[in-house]
Amino acid sequence: MEQYEPDRLSPAQVAAMRRSFRNGRAALSRRSLLRASAGGALAVGGLGALSGCGIPAAGQTQGGVSAEDHSAKEKTINFSNWTEYMDVDDSGKHHPTLDAFTKRSGISVKYTEDINDNVEFFGKIKPQLAAGQDTGRDLIVVTDWLAARLIRFGWVQKLNASNLPHAYANLSAQFRSPDWDPGRAYSYPWQGISTVVAFNKKALNGIEVKSVSDLLDNPKLKGRVGFLSEMRDSMGMTLLDMGKDPEKFTDDDFDAAIARLQKAVDKGQIRRFTGNDYTSDLTKGDLAACVAWAGDIVQLKADSPDVDFIIPDSGYLTSTDNMLIPNKARHKTNAERLMDFYYEPGPAAQLAAYINYVCPVDAVKDELAKIDKSAADNPLILPDKAMAAKSHAFRSLTQKEETAYEEKFAKLTGA
Repeated sequence: MEQYEPDRLSPAQVAAMRRSFRNGRAALSRRSLLRASAGGALAVGGLGALSGCGIPAAGQTQGGVSAEDHSAKEKTINFSNWTEYMDVDDSGKHHPTLDAFTKRSGISVKYTEDINDNVEFFGKIKPQLAAGQDTGRDLIVVTDWLAARLIRFGWVQKLNASNLPHAYANLSAQFRSPDWDPGRAYSYPWQGISTVVAFNKKALNGIEVKSVSDLLDNPKLKGRVGFLSEMRDSMGMTLLDMGKDPEKFTDDDFDAAIARLQKAVDKGQIRRFTGNDYTSDLTKGDLAACVAWAGDIVQLKADSPDVDFIIPDSGYLTSTDNMLIPNKARHKTNAERLMDFYYEPGPAAQLAAYINYVCPVDAVKDELAKIDKSAADNPLILPDKAMAAKSHAFRSLTQKEETAYEEKFAKLTGA
């Protein structure tokens, strides 16, 4: 188990954090901005501050520190999650899936939307976890880089597979074995988000866009191309386009991808690097094509017939928000039962219909179609096998790599 030490952030990492707070996937406005056409929240946050901290290299730990499990006597769970990341009824006061879980199990859920950003939340729970104390939370949802860190430090508990039969059986293949938690011994995905190539058909005016190369090299798109200000998204998509695997790339590969993007910047091909504010430019046609977050495109397609997306033949990136049980949690078994509940097709479909993220649960299509057929047929919510096969994750980074890569990316983007 790796010994915890206070993080030391480089100037480039601090700049990346600020970008994410201001307009990237950490921005609170993102959650309030995106609304599904059926009235549900289209939350695509929860992946914020991916560039904020380095992740220790993946490796085995001895597991977290358990406390006496009071689940049998205390029928409750303290669940911390992101804002607008749960289904809500018309009154805005009740969460139907949580209510269904309580009715079935007799376990009440104290549900708190107190995660606004990964870095901020890590700061909240770090003192207790480092001191071996109870955080007051039985279940948390954090993005993959922070999940990796918590596992690495031994600050979360190993899951009891016998309490997770649906999760084990129904987890989609593309999410089964991240490099930071092989076999999902400590975590299960809450939802996923994909990075794709989006375009405005009217602005393209017949120009064909099928790849990142088209964005970077077609002179007809000069000054009308956007990339994301989140390092992993833009670099990952560029690496894929160059035939490199974001899960296995080297320093030389990264430098080559930086050089490729720099060339496009120098010749004015790329209009700018953006957070979620690209949505307005794409809708208006100021951006003809861009690297984009899939959840945005679900909403934009509903509002504008000109907006669409493609999955490049080279592939696309998918990240996850993940459920974990912190050390010293009082109600571990109860928390595992709730985790497993959301891997049953019915509850998983109800959640997916409301928030429209990438659903990590297999076998939900029929259930989702009963609620919202358009969502069930949307590959940005339920990737088909062909799309899932093109999904890639950005590998875990050491602190040294994180610092070096963010500095290079900050120089590229002018941040």
